[in-house]
Amino acid sequence: MKYYVFLVLTVLFWSGNFVFGRLVSTSIEPTQLSFFRWFFVLVILLPYILIHYKNILSVFKKKYILIITFGALGISGFNTFLYYGLQTTTATNALLINSSIPIFIIVLSSLIFRTKITKLQLTGVIISTLGVMYLILKGEINHISQLEFTSGDLWIIAACVDWALYTVLLKHKPKELNSFEFFGLTTLIGTIILYCLFLYQGYSFNLDFLENEKVLYSLIYIVIFPSILAFYFWNISTVEVGVNKAGQFTHLMPIFGAILAYLFLGEVLKSYHLVGISLIGLGIYLSIFFKREKI
Repeated sequence: MKYYVFLVLTVLFWSGNFVFGRLVSTSIEPTQLSFFRWFFVLVILLPYILIHYKNILSVFKKKYILIITFGALGISGFNTFLYYGLQTTTATNALLINSSIPIFIIVLSSLIFRTKITKLQLTGVIISTLGVMYLILKGEINHISQLEFTSGDLWIIAACVDWALYTVLLKHKPKELNSFEFFGLTTLIGTIILYCLFLYQGYSFNLDFLENEKVLYSLIYIVIFPSILAFYFWNISTVEVGVNKAGQFTHLMPIFGAILAYLFLGEVLKSYHLVGISLIGLGIYLSIFFKREKI
């Protein structure tokens, strides 16, 4: 039972990342938030990395291209895209669009690894895609000619595709690394990539922004809960209950997110959100739970 509680907490923490990322979106730039989030995570993980550096270094030398890819996608890319998106879209919209990740996983798995897709899964993909588009258009078909005002939603879609690709490629995760060694190494690589982007965009390493209490407390939350604790809970729970069961808990994110967005951001659910939730939910259900005639 405790592992199911851990999974619920994991999804709750991840939902909070969207909400607090949106909360500080006007106080800190996306690249800064992404870099300092993972920089502080790296500082916390550094003792563990140093203790296990021999095995970590040995695996990195053999599979550096793969490791760099994981660091770029899972650490650098997803979070940066997410925080850019949260500058111009609501946390509620971002969470709803994020719930389409299982669909992107099915599509990319089919394209990259030739995984067979059933007719019902294809139907699910189409329905969920319509749900995402409905959210992006905010329930108004005539908005299709005005997509420039939904750039934040497009950033969130980029984040979803990024995370889906990361997840699909995880089947090639080096077996020589345990979960925390893998997490520590990809955090190190991802932080280095983010630092290069950080410098390229003209930022300097200073912590002046932490004088803003809203940013300080949000960053503390983001570092501890969605990053370290959520990873730990997810890691130990998926082993116990299985990946498929654990994955279904991610569909709680729109619910938790809507509650948190209401409490901290004053956002409200509108009718087009409910339609989008229904379409995405139906599409995910068809895509995940039905595996009949293959095409």
